[in-house]
Amino acid sequence: MSAQISGQVEAILFDVDDYVEKGEIVVQLNDKHPAAKLKQAQAALKEAEARLNEAEAEHQRVKDVYEKKAVSKKAMDAAEASLKAARAKLDSARAGLEQAQENLEYTRVRAPYSGIMTGRFVEVGETAQPGKKLISGLSLEELRVNVDVPQSMINAVREAATASVEAPDGTIVPVNRKTVFPYAEPASHTFRVRLDFTGDSVKLFPGMFVKAVFEVGSREVLTVPAESIVRRSEITAVYVVTPEGKVSMRAIRKGRNLPEGQTIVLSGLQSGERVALDPVAAGALLKQQNSKQRSN
Repeated sequence: MSAQISGQVEAILFDVDDYVEKGEIVVQLNDKHPAAKLKQAQAALKEAEARLNEAEAEHQRVKDVYEKKAVSKKAMDAAEASLKAARAKLDSARAGLEQAQENLEYTRVRAPYSGIMTGRFVEVGETAQPGKKLISGLSLEELRVNVDVPQSMINAVREAATASVEAPDGTIVPVNRKTVFPYAEPASHTFRVRLDFTGDSVKLFPGMFVKAVFEVGSREVLTVPAESIVRRSEITAVYVVTPEGKVSMRAIRKGRNLPEGQTIVLSGLQSGERVALDPVAAGALLKQQNSKQRSN
């Protein structure tokens, strides 16, 4: 954010790492001169309104007399010209007032969006100049990912129905908008693709590495709820429940996570088998089964 007008910095109301709501004042400049200009503009507007009222009354008086053939056409033309000039003066005064109000508002540097303040480049007492950088910030509500796609895959990515972003923790974030740049980088022969998404529901920050996922086709896969998968030492497994209610632990080879809490199983399970959604309860039941077998 930079200054729109010159002025001395009177206050900096936030510091680095502070969260700022949209519209809050971050930097306050000295407003004595703009405030004085505003009062002048307000006075000029009142004067223009009074002049217009006077011109309208004079125009009406001359018009009434002119209709009775008591004054000349020249006097009528003069009255109409005075009325037009008064209206133009009023329009000019209104524009001056808007400009003065805008200049006064420029002394209050407000946050254009809600976000985190990341830097300050001015101190209280310094003079801000138009275009001079005052503070910087970032918003985590709207994020974007830039990914370079090989030219062999760009047509499939361009036609992909859906796209998503996979966070480092495996969370899948849907993409709001996909933009494919219409040219390849000469050095790498890759195409830049930009993915825009809402970031307020995930812990992602600028500069992080994530995976971009494009749906370029479909195939059937075996999935299980992510909460049913457990880690036992170096083994990834699920608890399988038989139709008779017997529980057994089955090692599986896990694939990638999918939206809505599902995980692909590459091997170790067959379609139609039942898995326990509560691994803790299933593990306790398995211990009871093993104890009964040993006692028998």
